Amino acid sequence: MTNLGGMVQETTDRLAKHQVGVVVAAIAGESVEIRGAGRTGGKPDGVPGADTVFEIGSVTKVFTALALARLVVAGRADLDEPLAALLPDGTRVPSRDGEEITLRHLATHTSGLPRLPKGMLLRALLRPSTPDPYAGCTAEFLLRTLAATRLSAAPGRRFRYSNLGAGLLGLALAQRAGTDYETLIAREICEPLGMTGTGLADRPGRLIQGHNRRHRPVPPWHLADLTGAGGLRSTAADLVTFVRAQLNPDDSGELAEAILLTRRTEHRNTPFSWVHLGWMGQRLHAGQGGGLQIWHNGMTGGFSSFVGFDPERQAAVIAIGNTQRSMDKPAFDLLRRLQEQQGPGSS
Repeated sequence: MTNLGGMVQETTDRLAKHQVGVVVAAIAGESVEIRGAGRTGGKPDGVPGADTVFEIGSVTKVFTALALARLVVAGRADLDEPLAALLPDGTRVPSRDGEEITLRHLATHTSGLPRLPKGMLLRALLRPSTPDPYAGCTAEFLLRTLAATRLSAAPGRRFRYSNLGAGLLGLALAQRAGTDYETLIAREICEPLGMTGTGLADRPGRLIQGHNRRHRPVPPWHLADLTGAGGLRSTAADLVTFVRAQLNPDDSGELAEAILLTRRTEHRNTPFSWVHLGWMGQRLHAGQGGGLQIWHNGMTGGFSSFVGFDPERQAAVIAIGNTQRSMDKPAFDLLRRLQEQQGPGSS
């Protein structure tokens, strides 16, 4: 590998022009580099590093989907089980054309549910500066609005990205497991992998200060019972551990079968793109190197994130920042450079 550290630093510097603080990690075969730049923005101020805690937004969805796979492998849930079976008795779950929403539909964004709970989009448009817009998304609120929701298509028919669907999946899985979402993720994913910096807590002294697009400080987000859609906080070090398990499922111990299940399951959007349980997938055209990219990004009021990898070429990129500005292009650019250097079939 040619100067992995230099490539990571170049991307870190590129992102630091728009982020108050950023940490970038890259994996190429057995090599790992983690670089930080900018400021934490808190007190005391400093340069963010491998153990700094960031909100990871919608990257949370891949944890929710893996928790689903863990319960399925354990025989405690089924991908084609109706959502209604995991919710309190009497909960009205919309259907269409005789098709019920299943757990598979929620994890692949094919449920037909809207992006946000009913009424939230209008409020967000009218009050874009709301400091904690999801704080009111309690289980009671979500189930009440679910009952009044109409599906845009029959479940399983087409992809429509839905924070509501992912949040309901996290809520339903926690109910089935008889616990709360944070405990579920800790038990099924973080503890087996030794990830100590991932959870929902604000972690004073470790959670970096978030900033809006104008680099002004903003308070943390709390997603109440919609947290399965985007409520986790994590570190670059933990995400490296998580992605290593994705690159080499057979080495991930008790998570191996569940990781493989998340990737065996897919819904095709185009001949070159699809969605797994939680992850997005795409195959680059031959002119772009033809590599496989499995990825997810995230954004909250003061943070942005990206996780992407190629299990065929053993390459991965993680980028987390404390500013509400997308990091997708620089992160994808670095991932493609790593794929080109690794080459087909590298390990």
